[in-house]
Amino acid sequence: MAAPKRSFSKPSSRLAGLGRRLAAGVGALGLLAVMPAAVQAQSQIKPQQEGAVQRAARSGELVLSGFADVPPLMMLSPQGQPSGYGILVAERIAAELSQAVGRPVKVRFAPTGDPASLVNSITSGKADLACGLPFNWELEMRVDFSLPIGLSGVRLLAPAGRFDGSPTALAGRRIGVVRQSLGETELRGMQPKATPVAFDNLNAAVAAMQAGSVDGVIGDTIVLAGLVRQQGLPGLALSPDFPYEAYAVSCVLAENDSAFRNVVNLAIARLLQGYLDGQPDTVTAVNRWLGPASALGLPESAIRASFEAALLGVETIRPVLEGQAATTGR
Repeated sequence: MAAPKRSFSKPSSRLAGLGRRLAAGVGALGLLAVMPAAVQAQSQIKPQQEGAVQRAARSGELVLSGFADVPPLMMLSPQGQPSGYGILVAERIAAELSQAVGRPVKVRFAPTGDPASLVNSITSGKADLACGLPFNWELEMRVDFSLPIGLSGVRLLAPAGRFDGSPTALAGRRIGVVRQSLGETELRGMQPKATPVAFDNLNAAVAAMQAGSVDGVIGDTIVLAGLVRQQGLPGLALSPDFPYEAYAVSCVLAENDSAFRNVVNLAIARLLQGYLDGQPDTVTAVNRWLGPASALGLPESAIRASFEAALLGVETIRPVLEGQAATTGR
């Protein structure tokens, strides 16, 4: 796959084309649009005596926190082995760390079922990283966000044909949401006449819809799609075509650990750029979880559009030839 030319001579047409492709398939992934806002507000920063780079140099580990049941981002096999797109991102960060510290660094996944524990594990230094969180200003005051690793958005899951995707159609209906999540906030704002029914997680909300106690479920596009595929649920559809609210998702790390943040951002940029450049190993690795032949089944054009959007604000990474100094100019 040839590397795309990045020309800024016609920005309006370039961005318009990107917008059309994003609208056709927003959602290269997503995880914690389901994180309760109240939990985010409870997190407290604790002084860090040792940064993540120093910990990796000492221990040879990169500790990744996260939920174990949010396909395609993170899952555990029956044998307890973690896998998913979030694990792939963490492994690329660990490889970058290995270069930085001069020793092998492996990912250790520390699963959690509690959003409060996830954030507190980062702020306390018990974990180095969590991947798949949408940007949130309140959370930004307590942790640092990386470059985006993809795009997602809030949509409605319901039996096909029950809703037309408009907020008007939600009036008077019981809609499942994760308690105090972005999905609940979005529902209350766009259709005050709907009745939000709160659950601890999207899995429970989807089960309630299957049992007939709610008419639909609003939440993260990719988590909902992953649950439908994982559980083989027939006759369901996501609407509208473009999310009620679209957002980038990123990894989070302890605040003010700039050395680690630099490594994380470089690894993410290399991963996304490698996909755009058609590097075979990177394309295969990403497509395993997100691409046309994966359980999620996103077209490559949608993945490329989301990756291009994520990299708009940074310099394109190109290999430096032997004996050639890297340029610092534009």
